[in-house]
Amino acid sequence: MNKTAIHTLLAAVACWSANGAAHDFWVQPTSFRVQPDIVTPLTLQVGHGAYRQRSPISATRITRFEAIGPNGSLLDLRSRLHPGGGPEDGNFQLAEPGTYLLVLETDNKAQSHLPAIRFNDYLQAEGLTPALEQRIRTGRMDADGSESYSRRAKVLVQVGDPSSSPSATPEAARAAQQAVTRPVGLPLEIVPEQNPYGEPRPGSLAVRVLFEGRPLPRALVKLTQLEHDSAPFETQLSDAAGRAVFHMPAEGTWLLNVIWTRPLPRTSETDFETIFSSLSFGFPARRGSRD
Repeated sequence: MNKTAIHTLLAAVACWSANGAAHDFWVQPTSFRVQPDIVTPLTLQVGHGAYRQRSPISATRITRFEAIGPNGSLLDLRSRLHPGGGPEDGNFQLAEPGTYLLVLETDNKAQSHLPAIRFNDYLQAEGLTPALEQRIRTGRMDADGSESYSRRAKVLVQVGDPSSSPSATPEAARAAQQAVTRPVGLPLEIVPEQNPYGEPRPGSLAVRVLFEGRPLPRALVKLTQLEHDSAPFETQLSDAAGRAVFHMPAEGTWLLNVIWTRPLPRTSETDFETIFSSLSFGFPARRGSRD
């Protein structure tokens, strides 16, 4: 296949396909703004629209679940997880006011095997150019596709009113901001440039996408309102610096997600290793507004 044909095929990555949405994964607390020391239930969600459901993932596959506090403190929350164990998949309880970052990681032992046409559609819908380019280059567009995959999910939770956050001094304010905007070492992660819960609220939502600690260009980043989740609210391709900028939501619950992959050696069980990464957050409804 010549370069023109390859570029034509890859141009489709910015287009949305409902079939490609079923893999998105995130942590959904019952509220993103909670009071100190209140136990808050959560569920692990996957898919969108008619395909949205509680994730069937087992607790044995979750390798990390912790809260990073506004002062940089770490709180291990793995003992509070019990996926599939009733109306909730776990809970958290945070003591001090401020913005917390919850971080969940799984292992990469899950696998997906799809017929060629479905695999190619999925790669195009999610903007997975490394896999598309590999399949085109090796003449395997008609071959079935397989991947090993893992999940990385971050959640922004505001404890107490944002005006009560620990920012009595400039040093404390900087530390609280860094707790949200600093990478946490995930192999693929979405890093906000500002705290969306900050006062005054930022006018735009700018994020950086990092893959193995480096800026990731050409990644398809989706912003979805979870109350109306059959299709994304907005999509952007990250630039050369791994940066994407969205409109700042006014209210509701929201999901940013990105997927990336890398080819594996031919001796591996699967063709690619894929990471699904998300960042969820939410705002209270404005007075007088209706859904």
